Amino acid sequence: MEMESLNGDRSRRNSVAKRKHAGSISTIDRPTKHMREENFSDDGSDQEMLHPDAAVASYEGMGICMEIERQLPKAVLADSAEWQKTIESVVKNVVSIRFSQTCSFDTDSAVTSEATGFVVDAEKGYILTNRHVACAGPFWGFCVFDNHEECDVYPVYRDPIHDFGILHFNPKSIKYMPVGAFTLRPDLAKVGAEIRVVGNDAGEKLSILSGVISRVDRNAPDYGEGYNDFNTNYIQAAASASGGSSGSPVVNIDGYAVALQAGGSTEAATDYFLPLDRPLRALQCIQADKPVTRGTIQTQWLTKPFDECRRLGLTPHWEDLVRQGFPQEVGMLVAETVLPEGPGHDCLEEGDILVKVNGELLTKFVRLDEILDDSVGKLVKLLIQRGGEDIEVSIKVGDLHAITPDRFLTVCGASFHNLSYQCARLYAIAVRGVYVSEPAGSFRFEGMDKGWIIESVDNRKTPNLNVFIEVMKSIPDRSRIIVTYRHLRDLHTMHTSILHIDRHWTSKMRMAIRNDKTGLWDYEDISDPLPPVPVLPKKAQFIRLDHVSYPCASELVRSFVRISCSMPLKLDGFPSARKSGFGLVVDAEKGLVIVSRAIVPYDLCDVSVTIAESIIIEGKVIFLHPLQNYAIVQYDPKLVDAPVVAAKLSTEPMRQGSETIFLGFNQNLRVVVAKTAVTDITTVAVPANSTAPRYRAINIDAITVDTSLSGQCGSGVLADDDGTVRALWLTYLGDRAHGGKDVEYHLGLATPGLLPIIQQIQQGVIPKLRYLNVELHLVHMSQVRIMGASEEWIRKVEEDNPERHQLFMVRKVECGQAQVLQEGDMILSVNGKVMTRITELDVMYDKEELDMVIIRNCQEMRLKVPTVPTDDLETDRVVIFCGAVLHRPHHAVRQQISKMHSEIYVSARTRGSPAYQYQLVPTNFITAVNGKKTPDLDSFLAEISKIPDNTYFRLRVMTFDNVPFVISIKKNEHYFPTMEFIRQGDVWKRQTYDGKSPHDGEQISHLSLYTAYEAE
Repeated sequence: MEMESLNGDRSRRNSVAKRKHAGSISTIDRPTKHMREENFSDDGSDQEMLHPDAAVASYEGMGICMEIERQLPKAVLADSAEWQKTIESVVKNVVSIRFSQTCSFDTDSAVTSEATGFVVDAEKGYILTNRHVACAGPFWGFCVFDNHEECDVYPVYRDPIHDFGILHFNPKSIKYMPVGAFTLRPDLAKVGAEIRVVGNDAGEKLSILSGVISRVDRNAPDYGEGYNDFNTNYIQAAASASGGSSGSPVVNIDGYAVALQAGGSTEAATDYFLPLDRPLRALQCIQADKPVTRGTIQTQWLTKPFDECRRLGLTPHWEDLVRQGFPQEVGMLVAETVLPEGPGHDCLEEGDILVKVNGELLTKFVRLDEILDDSVGKLVKLLIQRGGEDIEVSIKVGDLHAITPDRFLTVCGASFHNLSYQCARLYAIAVRGVYVSEPAGSFRFEGMDKGWIIESVDNRKTPNLNVFIEVMKSIPDRSRIIVTYRHLRDLHTMHTSILHIDRHWTSKMRMAIRNDKTGLWDYEDISDPLPPVPVLPKKAQFIRLDHVSYPCASELVRSFVRISCSMPLKLDGFPSARKSGFGLVVDAEKGLVIVSRAIVPYDLCDVSVTIAESIIIEGKVIFLHPLQNYAIVQYDPKLVDAPVVAAKLSTEPMRQGSETIFLGFNQNLRVVVAKTAVTDITTVAVPANSTAPRYRAINIDAITVDTSLSGQCGSGVLADDDGTVRALWLTYLGDRAHGGKDVEYHLGLATPGLLPIIQQIQQGVIPKLRYLNVELHLVHMSQVRIMGASEEWIRKVEEDNPERHQLFMVRKVECGQAQVLQEGDMILSVNGKVMTRITELDVMYDKEELDMVIIRNCQEMRLKVPTVPTDDLETDRVVIFCGAVLHRPHHAVRQQISKMHSEIYVSARTRGSPAYQYQLVPTNFITAVNGKKTPDLDSFLAEISKIPDNTYFRLRVMTFDNVPFVISIKKNEHYFPTMEFIRQGDVWKRQTYDGKSPHDGEQISHLSLYTAYEAE
């Protein structure tokens, strides 16, 4: 989970892809798959990045499709009676498919989308659609027929290369209309043929688009990185289909399916259809209960015109023979990519022109596929021309299914499988290596993007998944190991990192294996974790700052340790899964460290403490301040033999204009020191994040200084010449900018307010604070007069604080607790003291009631204001249900919302889950299940335990903006089991719900679960 880069290459965003393809296609001009992703706009609190192709399709294509929809009635009316009769006869056999790939696998990320399919066997229940709809990885979904009957579907076949898959449904589930089937006629797809694309275009359940076939010999479209079809010709027509039309039948006037809709251009009204020759053969095999054999020589071919073939060395003799044998052909097959270590590696080269296979003159992909598929494990003879020379080679045909992953391993929160032929072909590399399909958990590498290949783990080579499994079995939990890895886009660069192995929450090493009989991926436990190796004390020395002009700096460096925090679940709206920064040691004997809550946001986390940049030990969170943006972490000092020095904290407040020494750590983790002055000390209002409430500091004074270094450093201190720390320099998490980047502020926090908390903890007492559940902001005297303050009170303010003439007004009252104060109240005094400084409110922390004088509606009032305990502010219970992370509304929600609808708050959801499919959005509140009110998690768990798996139920939901609605959602316990995490003292207990009975999980202290729930 903790990861350190050793090679200094911390960013790979500018790496240049070395992938090979025909021609140079810009990103803008590249075609897209016509799959419509459910791309809901919320706070971005979802697990994974948007599927790039689907996102382009849903946006780029939508404008086109809406224009077509307006023209559709005219087009339908203009159709002949024969076409209308054909359409009426086939629409009942077309289905809308709504599906999810539940996790990242091979080239595809987890995705929720909708597309189209059509029935090709009504008796046995087979539906033909695209491969990128049937998904390479775990699939769950359903189809909706023309009369709005719904039934579950699951894949029984997805082709390793070509863009088609076959789904199965139960024909008995369709009770209210007869279901027919399309007849597949690939031979009728000819240039000039008029066709109709009947499908779920742009998310509409049924749309009929017309076109004319213009080409039947174009190469497969290049969709960029990700899944691509190859070694086939595609059919081209102008039909202007868009997102959601993937898998639509391309129908001729006789009602036959002549092609399969697959993709199209975003820049022109051009669509690409897959010929049905190979889908027809696969269907016939499945109908006959025979395996669908697929052969390969690991070579990508492209159709190239004769003029280009001549430039590559095609002799007139062979051109004459080909043109005579195939008068309609205008080109031949040319080797584009020959994969290293593949069957054809020693025999074929790029640029070779294929003339004959097994003595047969050949120019078509269809015939080449037929020969290879029928020759798995056998030799085939190829006659090629290379530079005008005839060369005959014999190649043993490999099994394409054997180099297409059908299983994946989950361990340490990440997923792995053998490198696929798809990926290898894209980058022209050998089909071997361990591919990180889900780079998460311990294997969350820098950049978080996919495409990593593991070279070695713990100094042992991992050439394939089986070796990788054996290596991982031997590594104890919480070990720190060296891992080397490369990225597919930059295989020249070897990356080396130190990983922290997490086998305590994601304890099981599991293998998921595809089952084409049931359509599920079956899980198999492989091994339990080895216990952690006992940690021994280690010795280290801190760096010296001999060339710095301030002697106190070298001493202060010995008070800093690096804190790395890894969050397993996305809670409390926090946007990151991993944060790091520096903390200040305030008690070296007890190992107490104070650090920003922007680094340690909650206690469901793993904390590592690095001392002297040399010794790494585990830490635990023992205190989280509800308002002032700091946490206190503890480590075991017995494990550290280093001259750690506790910082001396000042009891005196800082003054504006006073000189101070700024010592901080910049983005390169280097110490920087400068003499500076305090420019301002004022009460700040850190902006709230409106789309996803998360922790922010309120009601605090912040310090700013006159040095540019302050903006570069997220951790540090302000100190006197003798090394006395006057203020902490902390990172404050703010709102989210328009570009999606989280805004962080770097400000100082004076030390006097920290001392009472630290002293209690030093005595072994965890502070039980109380607070006023209101947010205050500054009011200047010009406003004070208008609001009704008397001249006497104005004089008192001027006398009490000659430097700042100000008071405070209630900006927001938190919901959930009764409060005497109201929004708009201006506070004059607290417990008899004029309140001109926000620090004067600190008396609330140990008082159950405050005497306050306020002005409300220009009337002076004296109130007894109760304080509120902070016991329930931190999240101590989490439920994961249908891929959604649920917990009580955390403090930031209560600060921003006016009414608490329930205690079931949706904090996050994972892509590919029922929560994502059925639009249960983060920041929603769940108020009822199947009509039964569920005000809290207990009642919610009681109701959902009554719901059978794979059945629909109703959720009543309230949005953050008080809009109620009801959604139906289908339970899926196979891929998304219900789990609960409960904090009991300093122990987190895990339970898994199976039916009505929860099963206890292991109790783990101060550790975390790394699941597929990603940060924003």
